[in-house]
Amino acid sequence: MLVALGANLLIAAAKAVGGLLAGSPALLSEAAHSVADSLNEVFLLAALRRSRRPADSRHPFGYGKERFFWSLLAAVGIFVMGGCFSFFQGIEALRNGAEESLGGYRAGLVVLGVAFLAEGASLWRALHQAHRQGGTDGMRDPALRTVVAEDGTAVLGVVLAMAGMALHMVTGQVVWEAAASLAIGALLMYVAYRLGREARDQLIGRAADEEQRGRIRALLEAQPEIDSVEALLTMELGLDSTLVAARIDLVPGLDSEEVEDVAVRIKRSVAHTFPDADQIFLDVTDARTARAAARGARAAESPAATGERDGA
Repeated sequence: MLVALGANLLIAAAKAVGGLLAGSPALLSEAAHSVADSLNEVFLLAALRRSRRPADSRHPFGYGKERFFWSLLAAVGIFVMGGCFSFFQGIEALRNGAEESLGGYRAGLVVLGVAFLAEGASLWRALHQAHRQGGTDGMRDPALRTVVAEDGTAVLGVVLAMAGMALHMVTGQVVWEAAASLAIGALLMYVAYRLGREARDQLIGRAADEEQRGRIRALLEAQPEIDSVEALLTMELGLDSTLVAARIDLVPGLDSEEVEDVAVRIKRSVAHTFPDADQIFLDVTDARTARAAARGARAAESPAATGERDGA
């Protein structure tokens, strides 16, 4: 991560110098993109370090959601520093034009070529890491997901900037470079929106995926002491931490000691089958007692019990 941060800072400086020398709005847009990526590397470093802190009395479920918070800040950084600045450069180029400098444009294209190789290598490493962590499952990590998104947009952004600069040089029309800046801005805003929406869902408490919920329910229903699973709630607490809360009815005839033993065994079975489920809570009731309570509740709500009459 520190190597990526240093590389992004060097690339940003080279793009900024090249953009100023060439007077290129597309290259300056890419410089802002690299600055945003560098800031996001700082956010992700904070996410990795702070999310690993152990649980304490103030945060009994740990600090896993720190990853989601810092990923949200990274999305905001991409939107503001990258997307908005790129839109500004494109609009300014359309309004006021851009001063052409052939030598500066050649240097800028060289800078973009080097940046393309560096960003492409970084993207390949990120995709390789995601593959090692399980492909699609590896992309659950918000830090890795943000890095892949950043590197992918960086490669595409460099291609857009190179195309815009080359067409500007060939045709003498600044509209091509302005269009490249606007396209880079739109791309960054879209990526920021997708990353921000994902981080928001995880921050406000997203349930485990449907397949995992189904497997947990099936495991509970397969226990011989469980009569029925009345409710099952799950929530992602972090990258490798999931809360599981279930309200279950046990078969009639179990005494209090047997109920306690059954609850402990069921928790161990769930934790063994689903290692991510490190916070498990069971609300246990006797099936016969639960049904009697339900019948009493329905009777209490009937018109005869409430004194209501037809037409009253």
